[in-house]
Amino acid sequence: MAESLAGMKRSHYCGEVMENLIGQTVTVMGWVNKQRDLPTVIFIVLRDRTGIVQIAVSKDSEHYALAKSIRGEFVVAATGKVIARTPENVNKDMPTGAIEIDVNEIRVLSEAEVPPFQVADEGVAMDTRLKYRYMDLRRPEMQQIFTLRHNAAQSLRKYLSGAGFLEIETPVLINSSPEGARDYLVPSRMHTGSFYALPQSPQQMKQILMVSGFDKYFQLARCFRDEDLRADRQPEFTQVDIEMSFAEEDDIMKMTEEMMGTMFKEVLGVELPEKFPRFSWKESMERFGTDKPDTRYGMELCDISETVRGVDFQVFANALENGGSVRGINAEGCATLPRKQIDALVEVAKTHKAKGLAWITLPEDGTIKSTISKFFTDEQLRKIAAKFNAKAGDLILICADENRIVCEALGAVRVAVANKRGLTLEGFNFLWVTEFPLLEWSPDDGRFFASTHPFTSPVEEDMPLLETDPAAVRSRSYDLVLNGFELGSGSVRIHRQDMQDKMFNFLGFTKDSAAESFGYFLEALKYGVPPHCGIGLGFDRIIMIMTGADSLREVIAFPKVKDASCPLTNAPNEATAAHLAELGIEIANADG
Repeated sequence: MAESLAGMKRSHYCGEVMENLIGQTVTVMGWVNKQRDLPTVIFIVLRDRTGIVQIAVSKDSEHYALAKSIRGEFVVAATGKVIARTPENVNKDMPTGAIEIDVNEIRVLSEAEVPPFQVADEGVAMDTRLKYRYMDLRRPEMQQIFTLRHNAAQSLRKYLSGAGFLEIETPVLINSSPEGARDYLVPSRMHTGSFYALPQSPQQMKQILMVSGFDKYFQLARCFRDEDLRADRQPEFTQVDIEMSFAEEDDIMKMTEEMMGTMFKEVLGVELPEKFPRFSWKESMERFGTDKPDTRYGMELCDISETVRGVDFQVFANALENGGSVRGINAEGCATLPRKQIDALVEVAKTHKAKGLAWITLPEDGTIKSTISKFFTDEQLRKIAAKFNAKAGDLILICADENRIVCEALGAVRVAVANKRGLTLEGFNFLWVTEFPLLEWSPDDGRFFASTHPFTSPVEEDMPLLETDPAAVRSRSYDLVLNGFELGSGSVRIHRQDMQDKMFNFLGFTKDSAAESFGYFLEALKYGVPPHCGIGLGFDRIIMIMTGADSLREVIAFPKVKDASCPLTNAPNEATAAHLAELGIEIANADG
């Protein structure tokens, strides 16, 4: 029978009971991690979020019968004297292994049925872990993750507060925006047929705060995007949202570098460089084939367009005649990859719209082999290999097409090769990618869209290109990248009404449609707007990388699975007919 806490008060957490408490009486409370019933004594290992400690109940104790009935995951309170274990009985695998608690009082606070899996079990299926998330979160490694997450959040708050930023909450129920990812919509009971949207980011609200005179704002903001899930994406997530007035790119980037350096030192004891490397978007794409490069390994892209120009190979010739390029990477030491694995790399390139890959191998015997050897002499192939600084044992992978297709395909192949080589990648390589294209062309819609959002300022000198070459206009934007993951993005915002009107007009907004979607924001631009810029950082992604987790699901307490459902709560669920009627909603094809 479970008892109450009356008359007992926890004095120490389990992981805190160490040698310095020998001889003292302590009270600990937690879950039963393990029970061992020996002829003269019962040992119980108690667990809480700080660690484990062993308690002992002797056979002649009045609590022996109770201790004998205790099973795994019971919640127990125990009071007793801390005693030293004999040297031969010290458990070196436990931080508290040099002591145990000789119990003089024990209570069962809550009993437990046989759990769906043991906390110590490894290899439990993710679906089972998430269905019984409360059991999964008891595991020490999970509690360490969320302790680190807490410490990281506190470090960020402390740094930003010390730098003069104010933490201000912004609304969760807002208006829907026509730009960006798909919104989650929330029906309004009081305004039948109208909907709120959940914020993808507090973008407009934080800019309004700048207009309001709060020159330094931050918040750990909950954000929502109705997107397909993957390992580093969840439908609801936390963003470290920051905005500054009277500031430019360098101010935000310097502040972010200091903030991340402070957090990594305080939480992990890791020293980061004072300044992170910077690459323009164009340079990043041309060198690494991606706008979020992992620079912990090489295999940079090499442009061999001029080397192969004029060679009678139609694939290369057509790409160059159409303004494209021929580029490749050197997969060092991969000449012995089986043909099946090389074919798999070709498929990776094809998933990024490339037509295929040509390859050249330099076996250890000094010969040279290639899929394009009938179009090139041995001397020409060796000249190509020299451009890559290739040596015996290397594999060169080459792609020819439009520049963006070539770069993106090789960027994906570069990552795939790194994975196949099983590179052990250490450290935290931060970098900035800047000057992204302001606009992206959508063939399906037949128009340009803002690459990030329509409030991003263009590079001033590129403004004339809006009329002649819109795709070439650079934005005053910047992404923070860590080990191949985009941690967040930011930009200098448009603060002049004439420029904002021009941007909306270019994006196809009429005066009425712009007012309908952004009316309150456009109205605010009339009343004195300071120059301002900001950044939004994915807090969950930061924690995922800091802890070495494979997925955001490991660092979010109650995550969703691939179909955006929650195994724990079975959300989303169907609403009752009465509730739908109250909201003025009718479900089409409700019967299937």
